[in-house]
Amino acid sequence: MMQDPAKKYFRCNDSERAVFEAGIKLGTIYHQFVGTPISAENIDVLEKSIEESIKVQPFVKSVNVKIRRDRIKKKKGIYKYLTLTGDMLDVELVVEYNNTEAVCYLKYIEEMKYPLMYIGEIRVK
Repeated sequence: MMQDPAKKYFRCNDSERAVFEAGIKLGTIYHQFVGTPISAENIDVLEKSIEESIKVQPFVKSVNVKIRRDRIKKKKGIYKYLTLTGDMLDVELVVEYNNTEAVCYLKYIEEMKYPLMYIGEIRVK
């Protein structure tokens, strides 16, 4: 990893920083893309676009975005269209900060009726 010029502003360890960075990325996905018009024809393109926009952010090792096709309903009428909602997103994100990886998720949790962002695993190399 290259030298982090912002490190001096953070009073935390590498695990905490990796999780912080992951939270920013997952929040970006949710708040930037929920509401995007979608159709069965553009889902693959949108998944790839979300991934590519996150990959350019600092410390991202990998990101996998899936839009749940089972949650997409058919539009009814020429002026009706669907938009991406939080319950459609299934995201796995790995952020690497120094020797620490944070594996984090954004998934809709059915029993909570909520798109939850959470830490799956912290790995120290």
